[in-house]
Amino acid sequence: MFPIRDTIPNRHPPVVTRLLIFANIGVFIFQILLPEHQLQAFFHLFGVVPFVFTHPTTAALHGYHALGYWPFLTSMFLHGGFLHILSNMWTLWIFGDNVEDRMGSFRFLLFYLLCGVIAMVSHTLTTRDRPIRPLAPPGRLRG
Repeated sequence: MFPIRDTIPNRHPPVVTRLLIFANIGVFIFQILLPEHQLQAFFHLFGVVPFVFTHPTTAALHGYHALGYWPFLTSMFLHGGFLHILSNMWTLWIFGDNVEDRMGSFRFLLFYLLCGVIAMVSHTLTTRDRPIRPLAPPGRLRG
């Protein structure tokens, strides 16, 4: 049996939790509507590609260009498939309202964003030398 909700009553409506779920689903709908070559570029631009930050000169030679450090924030709204977003939003729906209720909306939002940034920094530090393939030009997708 999978839980649909919890039984802990909220003192305040979970506004930030609902907005985060809405934002994540909105970005996911946007990304599934993109053609394959644009989706690939979208993920490489707004997702964290560790090599771009650990070896920027070499990454630029392969067609990767970072938007500064924004991907550490924007990447937490990207999802790799239906099951990925379903499991993440389900968990946020079940537990996020209680955490937001306990912390308060503003602190919960900061906590959510900080945890996402820490996760991406950890990912970058643990996969810093993972090789990358050059970005495929539009119309010539990699297999």
